Amino acid sequence: MAQSTDTWQRTLTAYRTYIKLEKHLSDNTVRAYMCDLDEFGHFILHWFDVPPADVAPEMIERFMTHLFDNNREKSTQARILSGIKSFYNYLLLNDVIETSPTEFILSPKCGRHLPDTLSVEEIDRIINSIDPQTVKGRRDRAILELLYSCGLRVSELTALRLCDLFFGEGYIRVEGKGDKQRLVPIGNTARERICIYLDDRKEKQWGSKEIVFLNNRGKALTRVMIFQIIRQACRRAGIVKSVSPHTFRHSFATHLLAGGASIRQVQEMLGHESIATTEIYTHLDTERLRDTVEKLDV
Repeated sequence: MAQSTDTWQRTLTAYRTYIKLEKHLSDNTVRAYMCDLDEFGHFILHWFDVPPADVAPEMIERFMTHLFDNNREKSTQARILSGIKSFYNYLLLNDVIETSPTEFILSPKCGRHLPDTLSVEEIDRIINSIDPQTVKGRRDRAILELLYSCGLRVSELTALRLCDLFFGEGYIRVEGKGDKQRLVPIGNTARERICIYLDDRKEKQWGSKEIVFLNNRGKALTRVMIFQIIRQACRRAGIVKSVSPHTFRHSFATHLLAGGASIRQVQEMLGHESIATTEIYTHLDTERLRDTVEKLDV
């Protein structure tokens, strides 16, 4: 078993380097891929004790059954299988194997998931629940306004730098997935709130810090801190639905489309590589209209 374990470790380390340096995947995506592959590798070693190149289709099917038996969601099963397929495509490219054991394994069917959104009134309630009389409150207001009005991912917000702010031209520069950059227009309210926060920063003598949003010790905010800011604001605003940073992004896209923006414009602002990812927002209003009609018929 030791020999197979060593082979798995060497192969996964090489694959991690490949997706990080050659595929230019973000740190978060790399971590997610490797976590799934570690789980897969441990399963194969435990039950079959073979190296990656000797994995057979029935072994992968056994692993997928294991995920199902442990009540893993279909979307999770599909994501993990996608990562395994990518891993074996890498082995194919490097002539480690001649055929992929994943070639004829079908992904679990997942229903279309419509993302949760907030109304404009709910967003205003959440932001207005934050005390603007404190430095932290002014920072948090700027954060939530930027999340919503620019449709940022939480990782894009925490990585935003001072040199990415082009207020004179009316936009910010965002580094999205795969280190791809895009320019996003920024509205007056978000710009004003960020400027107020930056004035507070000057008094803290954090002017030399490159990252825009900092905690009270002058360190960059983490994803968890952004979740906590939102959770506390929602509780004060009396919003009981589940709200995450991505909820602001979903709401941004939905409100843009409702306001007359084209799906191509929304795709560019969100930084979606495929327009199919953006098209889910075109189904939101139709779904909710049907729900309303069904309730009226009861």
